[in-house]
Amino acid sequence: MTKNEIAARLSRACLFVVALLCATLVRVADAADLDLSRLKLPPGFSVEIFANVENARQMVLGDEGVVYVGSRAVGKVHAVKDGKVFVIDTGLKAPSGVAYRDGALYVGAVERVLRYPNITKRLADPPDPDVVTDKLPSEIHHGWKFMRFGPDGMLYVPVGAPCNVCEAPTALHARILRMDVSKPGSKPEVFAEGVRNTVGFDWDPRTKELWFTDNGRDLLGDDIPPDELNHAPKAGLHFGFPYFHGGDIPDPQFKKGKASDYTAPAQKLGPHVAALGMSFYTGEMFPAEYRGGIFVPEHGSWNRSTSAGHTGYRVMYARIDSSKVVSYEPFVTGWLGSDNKGWGRPNAILVMPDGSLLVSDDGANVIYRITYKAPAKSAAR
Repeated sequence: MTKNEIAARLSRACLFVVALLCATLVRVADAADLDLSRLKLPPGFSVEIFANVENARQMVLGDEGVVYVGSRAVGKVHAVKDGKVFVIDTGLKAPSGVAYRDGALYVGAVERVLRYPNITKRLADPPDPDVVTDKLPSEIHHGWKFMRFGPDGMLYVPVGAPCNVCEAPTALHARILRMDVSKPGSKPEVFAEGVRNTVGFDWDPRTKELWFTDNGRDLLGDDIPPDELNHAPKAGLHFGFPYFHGGDIPDPQFKKGKASDYTAPAQKLGPHVAALGMSFYTGEMFPAEYRGGIFVPEHGSWNRSTSAGHTGYRVMYARIDSSKVVSYEPFVTGWLGSDNKGWGRPNAILVMPDGSLLVSDDGANVIYRITYKAPAKSAAR
């Protein structure tokens, strides 16, 4: 191994350790002490605590109203039913991603995808999982998962780049994969490439086309590159990493082709905001202007300089018209205080059957529930 390769590995390890340390800095001692009045929402919206869940990351709705939750940093998977929290499994490797299909819970634990059959009836006595695959890359840096079943019935499983910036070391890294879990032993296929680290994606309910967030590289400065909201209407597209960032910013080290060779972002987001578990709004509780758009939790920056100040720590809303982003605006703010310190980190979105919105927070160890009630009209004079 050359000196440059050793230095690159040390740099990647340091960045990952620092990121985990910074993630812990915003955790609070007791979720019951949270002052939700610090969160600011549009008129008519209100927020409450849905459940206290340690290090709550991706969520998925199962049968009988059970919400399953991955908890990356503590190696656990939780279930929430009627306000009670169950531990489904422990000691897993960064089990951030969860999916649900045909009575079974699927959990992404870096190189493994696990299946817990008949889970609804086994919350208090969870079954041992089946191994769907244990052949995915094992690097933990950008190796944690966000998973969803697509309209095609396939399980979509991304594998991030195991670095800040590098060319993909294998044909599985820096890609979004999809798997046919109905066929044991089937190999994953590549759906999209040039994706540094997506921790959130969903399909437009109208077009069935994939949209996903992607976190931009570090160490180019406080203000570049932007994070991305991307649109993948078909398989086989390349989204630029590591050669171009934000669509048109060439990487100073890795050079290949020109910007027009790659698919540009549908929306450039803020630099280092760490946009994660996005979801289309498919409910009917919220006003009509929110239906069919995308809620994007911005987890928040961890490595911007003190003078620049942190960014993110909010939930944004992207309005979509004819597969184009026509506006991108704040929906919930307040997790970042005036002292430039974050007390919570919004992570993922789950739309509930009644149209309410769940937002996980792996910093404050809670899941919020957001509801809407039209403000009362003023009496005529």
